Amino acid sequence: MRNLLVITVILLLISCGTRQQPADQEWIQLFNGKDLNDWSVKIKGYKLNDNSRNIFRVEDGVMKVRYDDFDKFRDEFGHIFYKKPFSRYKLRIEYRFTGDQVPGAPAWAYRNSGVMLHSQSPESMGVDQDFPVSVEGQFLGGDGINERSTGNVCTPGTNIVMDGELITQHCINSSSRTYHGDVWVRAEFVVLGDSVIHHIIEGDTVLTYFKPQVGGAPEDYPVPEGTLLNQGYICLQAESHPVEFRKVELLDLSKGRKQK
Repeated sequence: MRNLLVITVILLLISCGTRQQPADQEWIQLFNGKDLNDWSVKIKGYKLNDNSRNIFRVEDGVMKVRYDDFDKFRDEFGHIFYKKPFSRYKLRIEYRFTGDQVPGAPAWAYRNSGVMLHSQSPESMGVDQDFPVSVEGQFLGGDGINERSTGNVCTPGTNIVMDGELITQHCINSSSRTYHGDVWVRAEFVVLGDSVIHHIIEGDTVLTYFKPQVGGAPEDYPVPEGTLLNQGYICLQAESHPVEFRKVELLDLSKGRKQK
């Protein structure tokens, strides 16, 4: 009887593992490792898809943000948008900071990048708009000395709710540890429409908030203040420091698929 019970448990575990395999196959590779054909670039001061001085590029299978041809940074904050919006999903990104910040850039942008969630479309951004209305999963790298969390949240043109309170503060730090040097970091985001967003760094949930909504957006933004954000575009940032992305993949949860 005992041996039969053991065999039954093993078969159940194998069965569960088999059922999970199709979910693994449904991860969408937003970045294909070859080109930027599925992405649109918007840089402050430039028209849509004017990738000024090749800031965004693909080299050696990695999406890179580079400033080789810049003598000075003049607030050319950039974003690269995936081609379609999403509502409920799990997003996985592997990133790292490299090299030196371009001269003339603000100190706060040192080893600073991020992913914008529930973003407005690139077509709707103004030519001189610096950041899209969105909720940012902020990526920060350490300076080798001081503590500096990553996986924070910033809110350009938006607000969020934490502990039942509307948060209008621009950035909230996560509980993550600091990542110094040019190390790869795995960041994940579980985004469930307008209900809840979780930030996960190297497997640890470091921040959770609720009800992302429009708040403090530009005066000409067509969506009323307080409107909950149920969906939007995903875009990656170029904020004056070289950064690389070697994985950008998404598991669409909108059809009831369970999170792994």
